[in-house]
Amino acid sequence: MSARATGKVSAAVMASRVLGLAREMMFAGLFGGSKWMDCFFLAFKVPNLLRDLFAEGALSQAFVTTFSKKLKSEGETSAWALANKMMTLAAVFMSVVTLLGILVAPWIVDFLTSLSRSGSSPRDYNPEEIALTITMVRIMYPFILLVSLAALVMGMLNARNVFGMPALSSCFFNLGSMIGGASLGWWMDPAWGKDSLIGFSIGVVIGGLAQLTCQFPALRRVGYRFVADFQWKDSGVRQILRLMGPAVIASSVVQVNVVINAMFAYGVGEGAVSWLSYAFRLMQLPIGVFGVAVATVTLPALSRAAIGGIGEDFRPTLAKGLRLVAFLVLPSTLGLVLLAEPIVSVLYERGAFDAHDRLQTAAALRAYGYGLLCYAWLKVLQPAFYAIDRRWIPMIVSIFALGINIGFNWFFVFVMRWGHESLALTTSISASINFLILYTAMRKFAGDFGSADLLSLLIKLAGAGAAMAAVCLAANRWFFMDPAQLPFWLRAGGLLATVGVAAIVYFAIARLLKVTEAKDAVAMITRRLRA
Repeated sequence: MSARATGKVSAAVMASRVLGLAREMMFAGLFGGSKWMDCFFLAFKVPNLLRDLFAEGALSQAFVTTFSKKLKSEGETSAWALANKMMTLAAVFMSVVTLLGILVAPWIVDFLTSLSRSGSSPRDYNPEEIALTITMVRIMYPFILLVSLAALVMGMLNARNVFGMPALSSCFFNLGSMIGGASLGWWMDPAWGKDSLIGFSIGVVIGGLAQLTCQFPALRRVGYRFVADFQWKDSGVRQILRLMGPAVIASSVVQVNVVINAMFAYGVGEGAVSWLSYAFRLMQLPIGVFGVAVATVTLPALSRAAIGGIGEDFRPTLAKGLRLVAFLVLPSTLGLVLLAEPIVSVLYERGAFDAHDRLQTAAALRAYGYGLLCYAWLKVLQPAFYAIDRRWIPMIVSIFALGINIGFNWFFVFVMRWGHESLALTTSISASINFLILYTAMRKFAGDFGSADLLSLLIKLAGAGAAMAAVCLAANRWFFMDPAQLPFWLRAGGLLATVGVAAIVYFAIARLLKVTEAKDAVAMITRRLRA
């Protein structure tokens, strides 16, 4: 795995995540934690779930695995023929899915809001909210077709070692949805009432179209020319579909948990869906920048190393990916947990987003943070099973983890009467259990792939993390006692200074403890600065 390639993807994904955060900040300032914002986030769960499955999940992983092997074993002509078959199949099938989704939108919304109608739910049934949610689901459903095609294009480019533009494609989604959505939203309702959210729903489709088309120039440069091909009785197509079936379940457990959490949250009370969504966006920053970036670069290498069985490069590649994720994500975990309130205050607390929204969003962010490292590790570990054709293992484990999530949700909300933050906690619990079981299973199939080295790294990082945590706790005690009482420039400046000092301390201690990944990170940054 190339540190240069990882850095390139990290930079592109960072830009995408920052724009995604800007989009969320815009929502927070305009709508806060209102019931109408709850409706938008709930409506977006279905297309966004499939976006996460396909753009960073089952379709992309299955296609990259099969396409990479065919490219190496049979050459470009055969690989491009497979790509044409899959593009045609995806276009036809997802068009049908889109039409069906539009037709059955009332039933989808009825299911998503079913818990709000249970006798033990504190939220009352509101027909106006339901009607708005149905309308927005119907508007946003074509996004599924566009993102499915974008996932295949991303897979082709990744298999040809083109990582930058596919990673940047989400930037075009965020730009399209923000600019198009805000323009249409203001045109439909200048007062930014509930009708303006219809404009933002249309903006989602505009963003999806931008995400797909921005990759076309890079795809043409690598030699791909689309020709419709309906000959789907092909061994490569069958292999992709066989990988996709269990992979859809295996790679989606956290995203499905998010949808289930939203269902429970809608029943918990007004604002809960929005608070969880705002917090989840912040958790996605380190996941996207580090976890997905490392996984994107690792998967083609793992696929090549698994041709004809588990090769000698398989275990070192997987081990290095897990270690690199640990080094990069652990400080993010500590930062999000220990600095939750000042982070939320600086990013969201303005306009319609008040101090109450800040406290509730920070509580959810801390709960999400507890499982952040395991969530990021899953992005690297799950695709490794597809590469060695053990796709059923992640599927079975994910079903088990999903059951745990539902059980804990029900217990925390309806038995313990805990709030929305308990729903974020269940996501962390299920992701952690999912990773531990898969890690044990991979050791059985592939043998030891550096468990002792990983444990040694975690012990060293614990020392670096403790020093970093001391910096964060000191800032909380003497500076961020009540963020809302500070001017924005002082809040933002204090947060940047705290994060900067904490990062320097973490990195310095890691270097003193001779953490190899710290040296790799320096080399990666140095090369990017020289480029």
